[in-house]
Amino acid sequence: MDIALTTENKVPGEAPSVTLTIRLIMQGKDVGSIIGKKGDTIKRFREESGARINISDGSSPERIVTITGSTENILKAFNMIGKKFEEDMKAAHVNSTVPVPPVTLRLIVPASQCGSLIGKGGSKIKEIREVTGASIQVAGDMLPNSTERAVTVSGTPDAISQCVYHICCVMLESPPKGATIPYKPRPASGTSTSGPVVFAGGQVNAYTIQGQYAIPNNDLTKLHQLALQQTPYITPGTTLPAALAAQFGVQTASQPGNPSSQTTHELTIPNELIGCIIGKGGCKINEIRQLSGATIKIAGMQEGSTDRQVTITGTPESISMAQFLINHRLREEVSGMGGLVL
Repeated sequence: MDIALTTENKVPGEAPSVTLTIRLIMQGKDVGSIIGKKGDTIKRFREESGARINISDGSSPERIVTITGSTENILKAFNMIGKKFEEDMKAAHVNSTVPVPPVTLRLIVPASQCGSLIGKGGSKIKEIREVTGASIQVAGDMLPNSTERAVTVSGTPDAISQCVYHICCVMLESPPKGATIPYKPRPASGTSTSGPVVFAGGQVNAYTIQGQYAIPNNDLTKLHQLALQQTPYITPGTTLPAALAAQFGVQTASQPGNPSSQTTHELTIPNELIGCIIGKGGCKINEIRQLSGATIKIAGMQEGSTDRQVTITGTPESISMAQFLINHRLREEVSGMGGLVL
């Protein structure tokens, strides 16, 4: 969810006057419902709500629906979409004794904003549930190959619209931190065009090789630039993998699973900081594994030692990215403690 400008209004009846963009994940059948025959339904939604509603191409089972406009426009669009889904479900259950399930929508929100949405001890998300009557759940893991999470909202169309309003207010108060890698659904099986990745360090760009062409890959470029701007938290005397020194040349990331490209790198991290790398229930280390593609193992505590050994295995590029992500977590933790990782 990308939201621009600021607001002082907090009353749903007096929606803040801002321009914002909200993205949702939808399955193909749901997308078909809001498009309608010959596009009549989505055309009506656009005209009556005043919002711009765009839908990603159909090469993936999941589609991204992007809604842009003023707060009032956005809430109207959500209400209309919710009511259309409610109509569809009532029609499907017309001769059924099973209760009609609530309308459910999946919003996409940058992971860096989810903490504010949840609130201390879950206080904010509990407040939104009580005020709107909607069910709202924030996914524990990030969406694949992104720094975003799914926020699932369920209830009546009106409850969902109110819930979206309150979510927007929270997001306005707490803008995203750092770079956001947007979620992009994977193409359906057999339609993928992904190829080897080339990091062109001189231009600080990343490209995906498709056939004989090098196609710019914006998401990988963002990650590459971040990696080049940071020095991983490692013990003195160790050297960085070649991928983080990509500005000195051009490197090709080997395909995952190629044993000949696998290398191992070790880090030493103080015991008091290891918790921020692991996260609650291992959620943070799992995110780092998912984003980097590297295998990461954390050794147990050794008697008399104040440090923990972290072993990272993968391609040079995946190791570099894992180091960057670990370093990012350490910087966040140490900044909160009033210190600085050098």
